[in-house]
Amino acid sequence: MHLAVDAETGEIVASVLTSHEAGDAGQVPVLLEQVEGEIASVLADGAYDGEPVYQAIAMRQPNKPPPAIIIPPRRSAILSAQADTDPSQRDEHIRLIQKQGGSAWRKVTGYGRRSLVETAIGRYKALIGPRLRARTLANQQGEIALGSELLNRMIRVAKPVSIRIS
Repeated sequence: MHLAVDAETGEIVASVLTSHEAGDAGQVPVLLEQVEGEIASVLADGAYDGEPVYQAIAMRQPNKPPPAIIIPPRRSAILSAQADTDPSQRDEHIRLIQKQGGSAWRKVTGYGRRSLVETAIGRYKALIGPRLRARTLANQQGEIALGSELLNRMIRVAKPVSIRIS
């Protein structure tokens, strides 16, 4: 299950369910098609790292500046051929990690906000259930869509307010 979550509202704005054979990065275009309106930023885990993902996100809003893309590069990531003349966001991430380390990169980019997606998945599993009941992939996709809409309605009515006390 792949989810796109609005960081401001906590609502699930896109979802896709795939078989185990499908790669994470390949689902980005499918998720982007479902998102209405402009996208300010995209946060994802390292499984989504790669130039095709960055290109798909940039193509989503071709006449506007691309969204901020915050995806940790793999340890083996290398700079692109045009990194010295026209660095991509990914190139800038790689350089920042090389110079200051992963912890600094997470802090500077706000990568910790990605936990909102993990929270949404946890909320889904706790309230809807940890496993799907439908047997076919098409029906399971419908089940995910219904569960997402149910959670969105719940969060619109009673979104919890969390306050950190230190």
